[in-house]
Amino acid sequence: MGYRGPLPKNAVDRVNTCVGTLRTSPRWGRLVRRHLTQVTYTGRRSGRTFSTPVGYRRAGDVVTIGVRLPDAKSWWRNFTGDGAPLTLELDDAARTGHAVAHRDEKGRVTVTVRLGEDETA
Repeated sequence: MGYRGPLPKNAVDRVNTCVGTLRTSPRWGRLVRRHLTQVTYTGRRSGRTFSTPVGYRRAGDVVTIGVRLPDAKSWWRNFTGDGAPLTLELDDAARTGHAVAHRDEKGRVTVTVRLGEDETA
């Protein structure tokens, strides 16, 4: 059984800031961006826009995001059911796609994104 409950906001904000800094670093950015991207989406209930860094794997126009500690996070719940649109920063450009979240029998959550057309940043 994994961690249940919300993660400490201060710690999450610090980690996300460090990841963002690494992604834009002249020295490490290129390497980090191969495995980490920024997801931007509109909250289903609040209507607010959110951005968060996530780890990903890409195969052509399909991006797979494994959600670690899914019970402690809520962002992926915006993509349950039929899914919803989002934007990913890939190849130094904003790419739109349609994301669908799936929880397997062991409780692991995967968000699958089918990329659409390129967008200007």
